Amino acid sequence: MTHPATDPHRAAHPVATGPTTDPHRGGGAGGRRVRTVVGLLTAVSLVLAGCGVDSTRPADDGDLTGPVTVFAAASLTEPFTTLGRRYEAEHPGSTVTFNFAGSSALATQITQGAPADVFASAAPRNMATVTDAGHAAGTPTVFARNQLVIAVPQGNPQRLAGLADLTRPGLKVALCAAQVPCGAAATTALDRAGVRVTPVTLEQDVKGTLAKVKLGEVDAALVYRTDARSADREIDGIEFPESAQAVNDYPIVVLADAPHPTAARAFVELVHSAAGRTVLTDAGFQPPAGP
Repeated sequence: MTHPATDPHRAAHPVATGPTTDPHRGGGAGGRRVRTVVGLLTAVSLVLAGCGVDSTRPADDGDLTGPVTVFAAASLTEPFTTLGRRYEAEHPGSTVTFNFAGSSALATQITQGAPADVFASAAPRNMATVTDAGHAAGTPTVFARNQLVIAVPQGNPQRLAGLADLTRPGLKVALCAAQVPCGAAATTALDRAGVRVTPVTLEQDVKGTLAKVKLGEVDAALVYRTDARSADREIDGIEFPESAQAVNDYPIVVLADAPHPTAARAFVELVHSAAGRTVLTDAGFQPPAGP
Protein backbone atom coordinates (compact mmCIF):
# COMPACT_ATOMS: atom_id res chain seq x y z
CA MET A 1 0.00 0.00 0.00
CA THR A 2 1.34 3.40 -0.98
CA HIS A 3 0.29 6.94 -0.21
CA PRO A 4 1.29 9.18 -3.12
CA ALA A 5 -1.24 9.06 -5.96
CA THR A 6 0.17 7.54 -9.11
CA ASP A 7 -0.62 8.15 -12.77
CA PRO A 8 -1.22 4.67 -14.21
CA HIS A 9 -0.07 5.18 -17.82
CA ARG A 10 -0.58 2.02 -19.82
CA ALA A 11 2.19 0.80 -22.08
CA ALA A 12 1.28 0.32 -25.73
CA HIS A 13 0.72 -3.30 -26.65
CA PRO A 14 2.85 -4.52 -29.59
CA VAL A 15 0.92 -5.61 -32.63
CA ALA A 16 1.68 -9.15 -33.81
CA THR A 17 2.81 -9.38 -37.41
CA GLY A 18 3.15 -12.34 -39.77
CA PRO A 19 3.47 -13.26 -43.44
CA THR A 20 1.43 -11.02 -45.72
CA THR A 21 -0.71 -12.12 -48.61
CA ASP A 22 -0.95 -10.50 -51.97
CA PRO A 23 -4.55 -9.51 -52.56
CA HIS A 24 -4.01 -9.65 -56.30
CA ARG A 25 -2.99 -13.30 -56.24
CA GLY A 26 -5.50 -16.02 -56.49
CA GLY A 27 -7.77 -15.29 -53.46
CA GLY A 28 -6.66 -18.57 -51.87
CA ALA A 29 -7.39 -19.97 -48.40
CA GLY A 30 -5.05 -17.38 -46.79
CA GLY A 31 -7.00 -14.56 -48.39
CA ARG A 32 -10.31 -16.06 -47.29
CA ARG A 33 -9.02 -16.38 -43.69
CA VAL A 34 -7.95 -12.74 -43.66
CA ARG A 35 -11.32 -11.60 -44.96
CA THR A 36 -13.09 -13.78 -42.41
CA VAL A 37 -11.09 -12.34 -39.48
CA VAL A 38 -11.64 -8.79 -40.70
CA GLY A 39 -15.33 -9.48 -41.05
CA LEU A 40 -15.53 -10.89 -37.53
CA LEU A 41 -13.65 -7.92 -36.07
CA THR A 42 -15.98 -5.53 -37.87
CA ALA A 43 -19.03 -7.35 -36.55
CA VAL A 44 -17.69 -7.34 -33.00
CA SER A 45 -16.96 -3.62 -33.24
CA LEU A 46 -20.53 -2.94 -34.38
CA VAL A 47 -21.96 -5.01 -31.52
CA LEU A 48 -19.81 -3.22 -28.94
CA ALA A 49 -20.80 0.16 -30.34
CA GLY A 50 -24.46 -0.82 -30.22
CA CYS A 51 -24.05 -1.84 -26.58
CA GLY A 52 -22.56 1.52 -25.65
CA VAL A 53 -19.13 0.11 -24.73
CA ASP A 54 -16.42 2.78 -24.65
CA SER A 55 -13.31 1.10 -26.07
CA THR A 56 -11.15 4.07 -25.02
CA ARG A 57 -11.60 3.26 -21.28
CA PRO A 58 -9.74 0.47 -19.48
CA ALA A 59 -11.59 -2.83 -19.42
CA ASP A 60 -12.91 -3.84 -16.00
CA ASP A 61 -12.90 -7.61 -15.67
CA GLY A 62 -14.13 -7.70 -12.08
CA ASP A 63 -10.69 -8.64 -10.76
CA LEU A 64 -10.04 -7.38 -7.21
CA THR A 65 -6.34 -8.25 -7.23
CA GLY A 66 -5.25 -5.08 -9.01
CA PRO A 67 -4.72 -1.49 -7.89
CA VAL A 68 -7.23 0.99 -6.52
CA THR A 69 -6.49 4.69 -6.01
CA VAL A 70 -8.32 6.56 -3.27
CA PHE A 71 -8.37 10.35 -2.91
CA ALA A 72 -9.31 11.03 0.72
CA ALA A 73 -9.51 13.95 3.13
CA ALA A 74 -6.39 14.36 5.28
CA SER A 75 -8.39 13.68 8.44
CA LEU A 76 -9.02 10.14 7.18
CA THR A 77 -5.32 9.26 7.07
CA GLU A 78 -5.23 6.91 10.06
CA PRO A 79 -8.49 4.94 9.61
CA PHE A 80 -8.22 4.70 5.82
CA THR A 81 -4.62 3.49 6.08
CA THR A 82 -5.91 0.73 8.37
CA LEU A 83 -8.75 -0.08 5.96
CA GLY A 84 -6.31 -0.12 3.05
CA ARG A 85 -4.25 -2.77 4.78
CA ARG A 86 -7.40 -4.77 5.48
CA TYR A 87 -8.50 -4.52 1.84
CA GLU A 88 -5.11 -5.76 0.63
CA ALA A 89 -5.24 -8.65 3.11
CA GLU A 90 -8.72 -9.64 1.92
CA HIS A 91 -7.72 -9.40 -1.75
CA PRO A 92 -4.18 -10.79 -2.13
CA GLY A 93 -2.31 -9.11 -4.95
CA SER A 94 -4.25 -5.85 -4.65
CA THR A 95 -2.63 -2.49 -3.95
CA VAL A 96 -4.38 0.51 -2.39
CA THR A 97 -2.77 3.88 -3.14
CA PHE A 98 -3.92 6.90 -1.14
CA ASN A 99 -3.73 10.59 -1.88
CA PHE A 100 -4.47 12.35 1.43
CA ALA A 101 -4.95 16.13 1.25
CA GLY A 102 -7.45 18.88 1.86
CA SER A 103 -10.83 18.02 0.33
CA SER A 104 -10.90 21.22 -1.74
CA ALA A 105 -7.51 20.43 -3.28
CA LEU A 106 -8.56 16.85 -4.03
CA ALA A 107 -11.79 17.99 -5.67
CA THR A 108 -9.81 20.35 -7.89
CA GLN A 109 -7.39 17.58 -8.87
CA ILE A 110 -10.28 15.28 -9.82
CA THR A 111 -12.08 17.89 -11.91
CA GLN A 112 -8.78 18.63 -13.68
CA GLY A 113 -8.46 14.98 -14.70
CA ALA A 114 -6.29 13.35 -12.04
CA PRO A 115 -6.77 9.55 -12.29
CA ALA A 116 -8.54 8.16 -9.23
CA ASP A 117 -11.07 5.46 -8.38
CA VAL A 118 -12.66 6.76 -5.16
CA PHE A 119 -13.17 10.18 -3.55
CA ALA A 120 -13.87 10.55 0.18
CA SER A 121 -14.47 14.15 1.24
CA ALA A 122 -14.64 15.76 4.68
CA ALA A 123 -17.68 17.82 3.67
CA PRO A 124 -20.56 17.66 1.18
CA ARG A 125 -19.61 21.05 -0.31
CA ASN A 126 -16.32 19.74 -1.71
CA MET A 127 -17.99 16.55 -2.90
CA ALA A 128 -20.50 18.74 -4.78
CA THR A 129 -17.61 20.22 -6.77
CA VAL A 130 -16.97 16.73 -8.13
CA THR A 131 -20.57 15.61 -8.61
CA ASP A 132 -21.68 18.88 -10.23
CA ALA A 133 -18.90 18.47 -12.79
CA GLY A 134 -20.16 14.97 -13.66
CA HIS A 135 -17.23 13.06 -12.17
CA ALA A 136 -19.19 10.80 -9.80
CA ALA A 137 -20.58 7.37 -10.69
CA GLY A 138 -23.81 7.44 -8.73
CA THR A 139 -24.83 9.30 -5.60
CA PRO A 140 -22.29 9.90 -2.79
CA THR A 141 -23.13 8.27 0.54
CA VAL A 142 -22.22 9.59 4.00
CA PHE A 143 -20.13 7.13 6.01
CA ALA A 144 -19.02 9.19 9.04
CA ARG A 145 -19.23 12.50 10.90
CA ASN A 146 -16.62 14.58 12.69
CA GLN A 147 -16.44 17.70 14.83
CA LEU A 148 -13.88 20.12 16.17
CA VAL A 149 -11.89 20.41 19.38
CA ILE A 150 -9.29 22.93 20.52
CA ALA A 151 -5.90 21.25 20.15
CA VAL A 152 -3.31 22.33 22.71
CA PRO A 153 0.06 20.94 23.82
CA GLN A 154 -0.28 18.10 26.30
CA GLY A 155 -1.05 19.44 29.75
CA ASN A 156 -2.82 22.52 28.34
CA PRO A 157 -0.16 24.99 29.55
CA GLN A 158 -2.30 28.04 28.67
CA ARG A 159 -5.27 26.64 30.62
CA LEU A 160 -7.67 27.16 27.74
CA ALA A 161 -11.29 26.17 28.39
CA GLY A 162 -13.32 27.40 25.42
CA LEU A 163 -13.38 29.43 22.21
CA ALA A 164 -13.43 32.77 24.04
CA ASP A 165 -9.97 31.98 25.43
CA LEU A 166 -8.57 31.99 21.89
CA THR A 167 -8.89 35.79 21.83
CA ARG A 168 -6.36 36.34 24.64
CA PRO A 169 -3.67 38.89 23.73
CA GLY A 170 -0.48 37.23 22.59
CA LEU A 171 -2.06 33.79 22.13
CA LYS A 172 -1.03 32.21 18.82
CA VAL A 173 -3.80 30.29 17.06
CA ALA A 174 -3.76 28.19 13.87
CA LEU A 175 -6.85 27.55 11.76
CA CYS A 176 -7.55 25.69 8.54
CA ALA A 177 -8.13 27.87 5.49
CA ALA A 178 -11.79 28.72 4.92
CA GLN A 179 -12.09 26.71 1.68
CA VAL A 180 -11.25 23.40 3.36
CA PRO A 181 -13.84 21.62 5.53
CA CYS A 182 -12.07 22.07 8.86
CA GLY A 183 -11.78 25.80 8.14
CA ALA A 184 -15.44 26.12 7.19
CA ALA A 185 -16.42 24.27 10.37
CA ALA A 186 -14.16 26.54 12.46
CA THR A 187 -15.79 29.62 10.94
CA THR A 188 -19.25 28.27 11.77
CA ALA A 189 -18.30 27.40 15.36
CA LEU A 190 -16.65 30.78 16.01
CA ASP A 191 -19.64 32.61 14.53
CA ARG A 192 -22.03 30.66 16.76
CA ALA A 193 -19.90 31.56 19.78
CA GLY A 194 -19.71 35.20 18.75
CA VAL A 195 -15.92 35.00 18.88
CA ARG A 196 -13.49 36.65 16.47
CA VAL A 197 -10.05 35.06 16.26
CA THR A 198 -7.08 36.39 14.29
CA PRO A 199 -4.99 33.32 13.40
CA VAL A 200 -1.25 33.56 12.84
CA THR A 201 -1.51 30.96 10.09
CA LEU A 202 -4.15 29.40 7.81
CA GLU A 203 -3.29 25.86 6.74
CA GLN A 204 -4.47 23.93 3.68
CA ASP A 205 -5.52 20.81 5.61
CA VAL A 206 -6.13 19.69 9.16
CA LYS A 207 -2.86 17.77 9.48
CA GLY A 208 -0.91 20.92 8.68
CA THR A 209 -2.93 22.84 11.26
CA LEU A 210 -2.29 20.22 13.94
CA ALA A 211 1.42 20.15 13.09
CA LYS A 212 1.72 23.80 14.13
CA VAL A 213 0.72 22.81 17.67
CA LYS A 214 3.00 19.76 17.69
CA LEU A 215 5.95 21.90 16.62
CA GLY A 216 5.24 24.52 19.26
CA GLU A 217 4.67 27.23 16.65
CA VAL A 218 1.22 28.05 18.04
CA ASP A 219 -0.53 27.75 21.39
CA ALA A 220 -3.76 26.28 20.06
CA ALA A 221 -5.59 25.21 16.90
CA LEU A 222 -9.06 24.14 15.88
CA VAL A 223 -8.84 20.62 14.48
CA TYR A 224 -11.04 17.57 14.25
CA ARG A 225 -11.52 15.45 17.34
CA THR A 226 -10.12 12.48 15.40
CA ASP A 227 -6.86 14.27 14.62
CA ALA A 228 -6.35 15.29 18.23
CA ARG A 229 -6.98 11.68 19.27
CA SER A 230 -4.43 10.37 16.75
CA ALA A 231 -1.78 12.59 18.38
CA ASP A 232 -2.82 12.11 22.00
CA ARG A 233 0.75 11.52 23.17
CA GLU A 234 1.54 15.11 22.27
CA ILE A 235 -1.82 16.87 22.11
CA ASP A 236 -4.83 17.41 24.35
CA GLY A 237 -8.21 18.03 22.74
CA ILE A 238 -10.51 20.47 24.54
CA GLU A 239 -14.19 19.99 23.80
CA PHE A 240 -16.42 23.05 23.40
CA PRO A 241 -20.22 23.19 22.99
CA GLU A 242 -20.31 25.14 19.71
CA SER A 243 -18.62 22.26 17.89
CA ALA A 244 -21.93 20.38 17.98
CA GLN A 245 -23.30 23.08 15.66
CA ALA A 246 -20.51 22.63 13.13
CA VAL A 247 -20.47 18.86 12.52
CA ASN A 248 -19.10 17.71 9.16
CA ASP A 249 -20.60 14.82 7.20
CA TYR A 250 -18.12 12.71 5.23
CA PRO A 251 -19.40 11.44 1.84
CA ILE A 252 -17.70 8.87 -0.41
CA VAL A 253 -18.25 7.94 -4.05
CA VAL A 254 -16.83 5.84 -6.89
CA LEU A 255 -15.63 8.17 -9.63
CA ALA A 256 -17.13 8.10 -13.10
CA ASP A 257 -13.77 7.68 -14.84
CA ALA A 258 -12.40 5.21 -12.29
CA PRO A 259 -9.74 3.06 -14.00
CA HIS A 260 -10.72 0.18 -11.69
CA PRO A 261 -14.45 0.52 -10.90
CA THR A 262 -14.94 -2.99 -9.49
CA ALA A 263 -12.13 -2.52 -6.97
CA ALA A 264 -13.42 0.99 -6.25
CA ARG A 265 -16.87 -0.35 -5.36
CA ALA A 266 -15.30 -3.04 -3.16
CA PHE A 267 -13.32 -0.42 -1.22
CA VAL A 268 -16.41 1.74 -0.71
CA GLU A 269 -18.31 -1.33 0.53
CA LEU A 270 -15.52 -2.00 3.03
CA VAL A 271 -15.77 1.57 4.35
CA HIS A 272 -19.52 1.11 4.88
CA SER A 273 -19.19 -2.38 6.37
CA ALA A 274 -19.34 -3.26 10.05
CA ALA A 275 -15.55 -3.64 10.02
CA GLY A 276 -15.20 -0.21 8.45
CA ARG A 277 -17.51 1.38 11.02
CA THR A 278 -15.46 -0.16 13.83
CA VAL A 279 -12.21 1.27 12.47
CA LEU A 280 -13.78 4.72 12.04
CA THR A 281 -15.37 4.68 15.50
CA ASP A 282 -12.09 3.62 17.09
CA ALA A 283 -10.48 6.65 15.42
CA GLY A 284 -13.08 8.95 16.99
CA PHE A 285 -15.47 9.40 14.08
CA GLN A 286 -19.20 9.47 14.70
CA PRO A 287 -21.63 7.32 12.70
CA PRO A 288 -23.76 8.99 10.03
CA ALA A 289 -26.96 10.64 11.17
CA GLY A 290 -30.04 8.45 10.94
CA PRO A 291 -32.56 8.84 8.10
